Amino acid sequence: MAVHNDLGQSGERAAELYLRQKGYDVTHRNWRFGHKEIDIVAKKGNLLVFVEVKTRRNDMYGLPSEAVDARKIRRLISSANAFIQKYAIDNPVRFDIVTVIMDGCSERIEHIEDAFLPSMF
Repeated sequence: MAVHNDLGQSGERAAELYLRQKGYDVTHRNWRFGHKEIDIVAKKGNLLVFVEVKTRRNDMYGLPSEAVDARKIRRLISSANAFIQKYAIDNPVRFDIVTVIMDGCSERIEHIEDAFLPSMF
């Protein structure tokens, strides 16, 4: 596996652990719909949360959350719709971004709740 894939997987594991510590029930990781993927699907109470995880070694070239562009959001919304239809979900949903900066031995995690609304795209 390429180094950037290892970093991404490490970031997703860190994000999952973070969410679990915050009381989320992580139900799926890397859920796929065709070529599209949802990094993390979690529940908190009755709320279903679709989470995009962005991991970087540093923020020298910008914040990781800035990499979640309109195209990525459209793909995530499309995947979330497929997930909702496949599992006949009738819960309220939210879209979050979790950023992870793994700089050497330390990591910084930022959780952006309600990062965007599906109606925006």
